[in-house]
Amino acid sequence: MKDDKTISRREFLKRFGLGAALTTAALTGCAPKNKQITPKAASEPDSSQMTYRTTPTTGDRVSLLGYGCMRWPLVDQKDRNSPMDQEATNALVDYAIAHGVNYFDTAPVYGRGLSERVTGIALKRHPRDKWFIATKLSNMRDSSFEAAEAMYRNSFKELQVDVIDYYLLHSIGGGKGIATFHERFIDNGVLDFLLKEREAGRIRNLGFSFHGDVKTFDYALSLHDKYKWDFVQIQLNFVDWRHAEEQGSRNVNAEYLYNELAKRNIPSVIMEPLLGGRLASLNDHLTARMKAARPEESVASWSFRFAGTPEHILTVLSGMTYQEHLEDNLRTYSPLEPCTEEELELLEDTAQRYLKYPVINCTDCQYCMPCPYGIDIPGIFKHYNKCVNEGNVSTSSGDENYRKARRAFLVGYDRSVPKLRQAAHCIGCEECMEHCPQRIKIPQQMQKIDAYVEALKQGKEF
Repeated sequence: MKDDKTISRREFLKRFGLGAALTTAALTGCAPKNKQITPKAASEPDSSQMTYRTTPTTGDRVSLLGYGCMRWPLVDQKDRNSPMDQEATNALVDYAIAHGVNYFDTAPVYGRGLSERVTGIALKRHPRDKWFIATKLSNMRDSSFEAAEAMYRNSFKELQVDVIDYYLLHSIGGGKGIATFHERFIDNGVLDFLLKEREAGRIRNLGFSFHGDVKTFDYALSLHDKYKWDFVQIQLNFVDWRHAEEQGSRNVNAEYLYNELAKRNIPSVIMEPLLGGRLASLNDHLTARMKAARPEESVASWSFRFAGTPEHILTVLSGMTYQEHLEDNLRTYSPLEPCTEEELELLEDTAQRYLKYPVINCTDCQYCMPCPYGIDIPGIFKHYNKCVNEGNVSTSSGDENYRKARRAFLVGYDRSVPKLRQAAHCIGCEECMEHCPQRIKIPQQMQKIDAYVEALKQGKEF
């Protein structure tokens, strides 16, 4: 890949697609420049102003805000093992559809295997032409044709549909890259089967979601002439746009992924616009800069505007567990105001500053779970990252805020993660690592966090 850090400002904006996004504002529902815009944080989302994009192969008019169905509300939100709250889910789906959202993304493995069923129940209450459903072939643990076919057919049953609008090969690029891609989808005849299902009309659009190295991505795209990918789901946010490869993982800069897809007129579906929620809770300094530029809008809205600005983005997924998050995202995309040149430059500078803080690149996808030894891997990382973002990580007892940071970390750790599920109990089996899309060296991070906790308990430097 070319080193894009040396390109000019004009070329950077050209590659981002800003010019095209601005000129197509009328088509995507963006407000004209001379229109007075009501402060979004104080307004009810306008149900008639959702921004839409079009799928080239089927002509679907897809809402720019897509609903990620991994984290539906739980009956007890403090208990990860609590049942999903069907009534609360129904209410969120009703509100989303009433305000123009029509793309819902799930998978057989989401929500401890219950997301498809809960999503299907919620959507079934609405006319079929009001929504598109996306689900995935999550055959990471059994790559046999029989298991894949059974999973595929069960999705129809759980979702209560005869047709799946958007079907994805789930998370290619994992394991051994190209070899694993062949093992899961090609050598076993699964992809040939899915092509016939698309031809028969039971799948309307066929694509894949990507987490992995550039060789696997390029290889999958080299097969486009044969398989005719209708869409591809990639991780994109203002940090990963140009800095994914700097974060110690095998992920590829989103700028490259997006541009390669755009060259082939393959629309991108976006996941992780908030980088696992971390871009919605930046430190006070970075937050203040965003608030100074757009005081009436949330920090999260910057990420969603960034993700929605390029013209070949089909939809941006958000796992909206709470009503206030749904309303905020609806305001952002009803209609979308594409990022300006100055805002893109601010976000690039924010990304560079953000990377100076040692957060762990966990997106809370929970693919690493369940841990065979009961470790709450995402819960531990979530608490650590929260403390980093709040300035409650201190390595020396001589630091000015050491006592405050020590108490916040230790007390919060015990409250958010049960003792028997904390990092101290990790034995380093590495079973989790092959399932992590971010390629985090989980056992090493567990050792590091456990050592930090012990240093805090003993009042020692770390």
